[in-house]
Amino acid sequence: MIYALPIIAALIGWFTNFLAIKMLFHPRKPVNLGLFTIQGIFPKRQDALAEKLGKVVASELVHVADIKERINDPETATKIHEVISERLDGFLHTGLKENFPMLAVFLNEKTLEKIKEVFTTEIEKSLPDVIDTYMDQIESKVDIQKIVTEKVLGFESDKLEELLFSILRREFRFIELVGAVLGFLIGMIQVALISL
Repeated sequence: MIYALPIIAALIGWFTNFLAIKMLFHPRKPVNLGLFTIQGIFPKRQDALAEKLGKVVASELVHVADIKERINDPETATKIHEVISERLDGFLHTGLKENFPMLAVFLNEKTLEKIKEVFTTEIEKSLPDVIDTYMDQIESKVDIQKIVTEKVLGFESDKLEELLFSILRREFRFIELVGAVLGFLIGMIQVALISL
């Protein structure tokens, strides 16, 4: 019977870590046990987690300045110019004729290309200022911290549990395994001490 101690200790170590992981999320509602109340850590601290996560995302991860920099990146600017050029080309060759048929009669291909060139140049010159102005407006109106905080507060506890388990499943399994291994080692030490 004494040699069963390591197996029993391993089971106890695994079970206590398994229970500790479950208690991160359960019970979802406070349970009064007379002298004290228990509730899962995440459901109990969801407000604080949401606020902290909102602050971290807003101050460390997502900045409107970073978004502005990405939009002003030469590769992105080239793609924007390509889209504008396509749209302008479509308007000059189709939209102009549909909206101003009399004007279109007097415009040949060479004139249309010259108009497109002038518009494209003007748009390319104006685009950085337009983007900066628009991004400044976004920065003043979009509160990233508030958005993240509200989203996390809006998570149901089971959704939060599902999300964290999908990210940390292997780590949680590792914690359970460590509990079993430590329990087994403690059981072996107990057997060694009793056998002396």
